[in-house]
Amino acid sequence: MNRIISGHLHIREKTIYRQYQLIKNKYFCSKFLSTLIEKKQVVQKEEKAVIVGVITKDQTDRQVQEFLDELVFLAETAGATTLKRFTQKLSHPDRATFVGKGKLEEIQQYIASRDVSLVIFDDELTGSQIANIEKVLKVKTIDRSDLILDIFARRARTAQAKVQVELAQYQYILPRLRGMWSHLERQGGGIGSRGPGETEIETDRRIVKDKIALLRKRLAEIDKQSLTQRKERGEFIRVALVGYTNVGKSTIMNMLSKSEVFAENKLFATLDTTTRKVVFEQTPFLLSDTVGFIRKLPHHLVESFKSTLDEVRESDILLHVVDISHPQYEEQIEVVNRTLQELKAFDKPTIMVFNKMDLYEANTFDKWLEEDIKKDILQSLKQNWDTKTNGNTVFIAALERRNVEELRKTIMDKVAQLYKERYPYKTEFFY
Repeated sequence: MNRIISGHLHIREKTIYRQYQLIKNKYFCSKFLSTLIEKKQVVQKEEKAVIVGVITKDQTDRQVQEFLDELVFLAETAGATTLKRFTQKLSHPDRATFVGKGKLEEIQQYIASRDVSLVIFDDELTGSQIANIEKVLKVKTIDRSDLILDIFARRARTAQAKVQVELAQYQYILPRLRGMWSHLERQGGGIGSRGPGETEIETDRRIVKDKIALLRKRLAEIDKQSLTQRKERGEFIRVALVGYTNVGKSTIMNMLSKSEVFAENKLFATLDTTTRKVVFEQTPFLLSDTVGFIRKLPHHLVESFKSTLDEVRESDILLHVVDISHPQYEEQIEVVNRTLQELKAFDKPTIMVFNKMDLYEANTFDKWLEEDIKKDILQSLKQNWDTKTNGNTVFIAALERRNVEELRKTIMDKVAQLYKERYPYKTEFFY
């Protein structure tokens, strides 16, 4: 009898111990992952960095240099100073180190003689590639996606943006767990220390997946609240500012709505969507400023921010702002158009707003050039884009407030036309 009771107690003790071990493992793994997310603030202020890019058969050297120019700007936005850039020509990236052993040694020799604490790759790295590279270089290594996530994490202000960034961070981490951990041995022996055949990496993956599911649920609740707020705005025509990052959308938003939206000469200065009511000549409409787009934007980041970009999908008119002073402004237009197609918002009435004409003229025209020739060049540029957009173009310099009245009139004409089509009973009231 005593032996039976003792056996039952032993079984109960084993059950309690197993439950304790599972809770303990989950707690420490969860704490470890939370610590990892906290360390996603990967770039320290004034940190010295080098950047690395690969030239494949699908890219030209010029294109890669343009990508690296943008990467340098991203690094500056995050607070780092770039000392040097490295490029390597390969038919395809090396599976182990992305750039190959020889180039990695060259980078290692450079950073060993300088105070470099960060290496940034222009393309996404796998977890094992990061581990292999850091083993050789002995410094922190990140990729473009990691850098963009770091900037987004710093810029997030609202609850929605913070949840979206955290979701994107966990989605980024999930496929890289194996390369990011060094503790991949099977969990310690003993009853209750693991599930049947479960390894620590599997436990970590399960916790990350649970966290992703929780964040998605929380985001869905916030989206429901945002949808209610949008419905309460009434029967107003909605206009959304879209465009590449750092083209002057927030400056135009401030100019048109006479509000104080944060604007800065850095990438992703605006992360949270801002909406203001604007009235032009007794005609009201809602104007929204949205997050800027960029080349090589991580897919999981687009997925996470689709709820923020609902303002774009639900808008009636798009103001596609372009920095015409940028050497690759046409490529930036293509990037924005592809993103709009992905968001299923490409078929909306669109006004192309070519901003920074003052900088364009300063970069294009020699000071000795005759005024008639300047006028001919500008006229040719405008005619070209008018033809491409069926006349839906405006050329402005927002900081100088040049040609602002033409922009206002163009917007008002589009808004008034839509009011007459959709809400004809309001037309008499407005006009």
